[in-house]
Amino acid sequence: MPTRRAVTGRSREPRARFAEELRRLRAQRGESLRQLGDRLGWDWSLFGKMESGETLGGPEVVEALDQHYGTPGLLLALWELAINDQTQFRERYRRYMELEAKATSLWHFAVSVLPGLLQTPGYAGEVLAAGGSKGLDLEQQVQARMSRRSLLEGDDAPPFRTILSEAVLRTPLRDAREWRKQLEYLMGAADRGNVTVQVLPFRAGPYGLDGTDVWFLRLPGGHPVAYSENAYRGELIEEDRTVERLQRAYDAVRDLALPPAESRKFVLRMLEEVPCDPTN
Repeated sequence: MPTRRAVTGRSREPRARFAEELRRLRAQRGESLRQLGDRLGWDWSLFGKMESGETLGGPEVVEALDQHYGTPGLLLALWELAINDQTQFRERYRRYMELEAKATSLWHFAVSVLPGLLQTPGYAGEVLAAGGSKGLDLEQQVQARMSRRSLLEGDDAPPFRTILSEAVLRTPLRDAREWRKQLEYLMGAADRGNVTVQVLPFRAGPYGLDGTDVWFLRLPGGHPVAYSENAYRGELIEEDRTVERLQRAYDAVRDLALPPAESRKFVLRMLEEVPCDPTN
């Protein structure tokens, strides 16, 4: 078997690095996607999806690309890194979900999207679709997200606090009716005894969690863990010093946020701005 080349490159995220190398090699050859598909015997759209990061393809396709481009083992090594990275992401998220179900209290900060525990089906659907989900996969993900909401319901539901950057409430859905439903649901959730909603206004200025959605869970026995995420990946954080550092940043953001009563008025103002009849 040929010796693999060293895996080095510009993008640090494995999936992006793999797609980047595919685009670079094809451009170097001066081939179109259709030409590449004709020469290798696969539908050209598959290569387009691989180069955009929408899919990773299978090992047989990647091996054929390695042979075609004269890069023995390089693309396969990058593909394996991307596959393993996705597997690790799913495993971290699965473990987070297990811990969330056991948590005695939860607190959260949102940069641009409402927390899944407070989303309506319409909101979840539009957000997940924007992330690339579609068809049956989209329906299943929406159903799974809606099932999580039961965590905050019932007499023994844990306390939950979310701090929403103003940007979350300034980013409406395309469907105004669904946006109204979402804001109404958020208002109703904030009236529950175990749910606290605060808004971090733009005027608060820079803050320590800028660009970071983060969840904190307090587990039975009092041990806290954190989970940070962006649009493409998440990280479960269990190391005490890192969790403590994130907690201090969260506490500073909480000091800058509007009190719950003022936050409720802020959400109400956002709701009043939504047309009652979006067709007019």
